[in-house]
Amino acid sequence: MDTLVATPTTTAGVPATLRKLYFLRFAFAAVWALLLFTSADTLGPLSVTLLLIYPLFDVAAAVVDARAARANGAGATPLFVNIAISSLTVVGLALAATSGMPAVLRVWGAWAVTAGLVQLIAAATRRKLGGQWAMIISGAISTLAGGSFIAQAGKGDPSLKNLAGYAFLGGVFFLISAFRLNSAARHQG
Repeated sequence: MDTLVATPTTTAGVPATLRKLYFLRFAFAAVWALLLFTSADTLGPLSVTLLLIYPLFDVAAAVVDARAARANGAGATPLFVNIAISSLTVVGLALAATSGMPAVLRVWGAWAVTAGLVQLIAAATRRKLGGQWAMIISGAISTLAGGSFIAQAGKGDPSLKNLAGYAFLGGVFFLISAFRLNSAARHQG
């Protein structure tokens, strides 16, 4: 449920870019969650690779979003914050994977909290575009889920399965927002 945010002042191309990006985010999250779920019981090569790919994909999506926002005269500062947070998360996860699943859950949880807060705030500023209520809810859930991942790290038998569910749910929120943006575009056009 990571972040895709900007604060547009003009909205001409941003909704179209967001719709495409949100559909892509859903597809990526669904496939990623399925793959992680199948390898979630251990920190093997597949699960570690997947853990690193997810925030890298978030960085790439934020870069695309930032370009669209800047091309349309919109603010991209929250996107740059997200790019920094997700980039640091990749490094943190790579280091945490050498220490075990509890460390991975702590890093992922910290990322979910911070990225969720950025998403929540930025989606609230994008409300005029339409389709952002799902992103607001997603940001709030991400923040809460992050806390639960950190708490799970302290328990006996941690697993990455909850991360798969978290990613899939985030993807569903992206899908809902994409459809809502489609609906808003039809009503404006």
